[in-house]
Amino acid sequence: MSHIWVWLEQFQGKVPSIVWETMGVARQLADTLGTGVTAVWIGGAIADQAEAAIAMGADVVQVIEHPALADFRFEPYLAVLTRLAKESAPSAILMGSTARGRELAGGLAAELGTATLVDVMEIAIEDGRIVAIRPIYEGKLFARTYVERSPAILTIRGRAFPRPDPDPGRKGEIRRVSVELDPSVFSTEVLDWIQETEGEISLNEARIVVGGGRGVGGPEGFETLRELARALGAALGATRAVVDAGWIPYKYQVGQTGKTISPDLYIACGVSGAIQHLSGLRGVKVIVAINKDPEAPIFKAARYGVVDDLFKIVPALTAELRRRGLAKG
Repeated sequence: MSHIWVWLEQFQGKVPSIVWETMGVARQLADTLGTGVTAVWIGGAIADQAEAAIAMGADVVQVIEHPALADFRFEPYLAVLTRLAKESAPSAILMGSTARGRELAGGLAAELGTATLVDVMEIAIEDGRIVAIRPIYEGKLFARTYVERSPAILTIRGRAFPRPDPDPGRKGEIRRVSVELDPSVFSTEVLDWIQETEGEISLNEARIVVGGGRGVGGPEGFETLRELARALGAALGATRAVVDAGWIPYKYQVGQTGKTISPDLYIACGVSGAIQHLSGLRGVKVIVAINKDPEAPIFKAARYGVVDDLFKIVPALTAELRRRGLAKG
């Protein structure tokens, strides 16, 4: 059987945790099917990362380096992956369920005449084929499905699967693949990158998220939440209402039109609990709600609730973490 492929997303040499979680899924599938795992590195100068992919479970690492691939752009990345997949015919292609991963997955499905399953949360082998569990209808239901054609293309939801431990003793093959690309045929060009706030934790990878809704009162209200997030080593999140109001940038939005998160703990501060926001919390293990309104819908989704003013509770919680020496920042 052909190898299971994993696209290894990276940005300026940094690899998000979801990449290695996806590698762990691929390794599990390959072992069950009796085949191997091929990791595909695409970038500008990333060959030194190949050994890390082998340690995390790859049997073969294809390294594709080209100046036109230094920064992620959909067109050249899709062209390279499509060509490689047509030449090698993998049985499945896995990638993280990030914005880039979803974009590439959809493009690959169109180019290869197959289908994509996004946001996979559980996976198994039945009768020799990959069967995936994924949320549908904003997470209200879960679908058990598979792709009839080959390759099956799946995007893996962040933190839905464990990250494997690296094995420095693993052996594998590193293959350098040369490609010819004419940058002038692609319609996009990367001119510059705007750096995100230094030291912030990504919503996609956070174990704890502190979220704010209209109850924070305005942009200045998020500073109180930021202090708690720093103390907990948490990411900051927000509802669509406060993003639309201009209180905080879109990158913090959680929900149907924002990010879907899967932390161990979500602390909802002044969040009413609209269904559009709750749809982004389906993977959260524990929700703690802080809201002055005892009738707020968020309390129906929360395991623990505090009916009080968040500007009384949140600073007290932050201060207590620091008093006990538990604050991370």
